[in-house]
Amino acid sequence: MSSVQIIVGSMLGGTEYVAEACEETLNKLDHTVDIHLKPDLKTVINNTFHSNNEQNNDSDLAQNPIWIICTSTHGAGDYPDNIKQFVSDLSNCDQDLSTVTFLTIGIGDSSYDTFCKAAIDLSNLLISIGCKEIVQIKTLDMSEDIDPEELAQQWISTNKDLLSI
Repeated sequence: MSSVQIIVGSMLGGTEYVAEACEETLNKLDHTVDIHLKPDLKTVINNTFHSNNEQNNDSDLAQNPIWIICTSTHGAGDYPDNIKQFVSDLSNCDQDLSTVTFLTIGIGDSSYDTFCKAAIDLSNLLISIGCKEIVQIKTLDMSEDIDPEELAQQWISTNKDLLSI
């Protein structure tokens, strides 16, 4: 199956639980998963293309690399501290990432006017540098969603066919 990089932006740790739930579901679907709780662009890129090259050597099917962005929004629409450098480096990246496909899970509270802004902004940045969004962003509203981990797992399972392209 595919090699998936889960890139996590979290201030208080709740988003990490959602990302780990996604990792669990992806592992059950036979995907190879690397989770980045302190994302570093160089490491993510190395894992993305190293894993993909190994997979192409071991399999008849060439797989496109997949990134899952799993981030909350902090303050007035800001990125969580642990992902700020990743976003900055991505903004200045000159490597061709056009083969990267991605999905985004935004976690926030809809009572704020900046609901899931960091996730939306990061999705737009990825699109602007040539990455391909394979399904519209999934937003999880912490003011309403009782079990965001389960909702994220259901969303991954629902979109499992898209992860095999």
